[in-house]
Amino acid sequence: MKFFFVFILLIIAPLCFSQKEKPTKLKNGAWISELKLTDSDILPFHMKVKKGRTITVINAEEEIVLNPMRIVGDSVHVSFPYFNSELVFSIKNKKQLEGYWVNFNKSADYKIPFSSKREKSHRFSSVSKKTMASNVNGKWKVTFEPNTPSAYPAVGIFKQKEDENKVSGTFLTETGDYRFLEGNCTEDSLFLSCFDGSHAFLFKAHKSKDSLHGKFFSGSHWQSDWNGEKNESYQLTSPDKLTYIVDTNALNFQLKNLKGETFSYPNQAYTNKVVIIQIMGSWCPNCLDETHYYKELYDKYHSQGLEIISIGYETGKGFEDYAANISRLKEKLGLEFNFLVGGAANKGLASEHFKMLNEVISFPTSIFIGKDGDVKRVHTGFNGPGTGAYYTEYVEKTNALVESLLNQ
Repeated sequence: MKFFFVFILLIIAPLCFSQKEKPTKLKNGAWISELKLTDSDILPFHMKVKKGRTITVINAEEEIVLNPMRIVGDSVHVSFPYFNSELVFSIKNKKQLEGYWVNFNKSADYKIPFSSKREKSHRFSSVSKKTMASNVNGKWKVTFEPNTPSAYPAVGIFKQKEDENKVSGTFLTETGDYRFLEGNCTEDSLFLSCFDGSHAFLFKAHKSKDSLHGKFFSGSHWQSDWNGEKNESYQLTSPDKLTYIVDTNALNFQLKNLKGETFSYPNQAYTNKVVIIQIMGSWCPNCLDETHYYKELYDKYHSQGLEIISIGYETGKGFEDYAANISRLKEKLGLEFNFLVGGAANKGLASEHFKMLNEVISFPTSIFIGKDGDVKRVHTGFNGPGTGAYYTEYVEKTNALVESLLNQ
């Protein structure tokens, strides 16, 4: 009898252990989730679950499929595909999660409380479908950090259908856009948010006639005031005029590739080629948008003589971390152009490497070089797909520029 019980335990124990290791399946469908930025400021975002385990984060038109669930101890970890961050949570039941978001690009201690429940609702659930709304559709002249030395301009582009309180859009700044924002509008207020694994943006504003006055939160670490006025004709300074050549000597630099080998530019391999030098960081959402576009550009024109050199300025403790971050992005997107390691994520360091420019004021910054080795354009920042017509116009103009340089 004793041996019989031992035999039964040997069979049951592995089964119990394997059941414990399996994540509980989640309820399929729409989920509403929240990041608690402060005691009174909540950033909501939508998720959807498929097959009980596949989580997709949704910001307006953008859908981000997260990596597969991992069980670590008594917690579920779900990492973002491009950025070094993850959701860590316990499954209270098939319809409720509680935990936190950790952004390793800032530090392992940068954690924001996270919760989610299986429910289909407005992004800002306090705004029901029947809530009356004023209309913010159109273009707005915006100032962030107004009346301070750090004030900077932006263009707010909002889309809202008549008689609906759902709003989407973005803000364009001179160094890039705030990507896919989504939210709701009431008679006197506007609420927008975005969460993509790098950005955790929350915008609140009081609306009075054609003016907006509110707060902007970036994660739990930063917030500022912002103002807006309806202005359909407002334009920012051209991104082709912010960064420029101050030294007419030929562009040159020397950096390490992902293997730690020295790479010098110019060199024979790039002679008589059209070259784009992208100054970027794998942690940067605007850089990710630009890199997606550059992949398309490279695939289309590389056989005709286009080369791209992407230089990453990264978070981490040193070269190995920097190279690993860049390699992760390269492999995830299936990129075939050349990648170099610039160093730490510091615009001052990038400016030191590119002294022929007045300064590097933004990640990304791109330098377009003709077959003759001369710089033809320096483009600061990037306005991605979330900007709609702005992105379409930029792609058309840049494709045309590359074609003309290749034909010279």
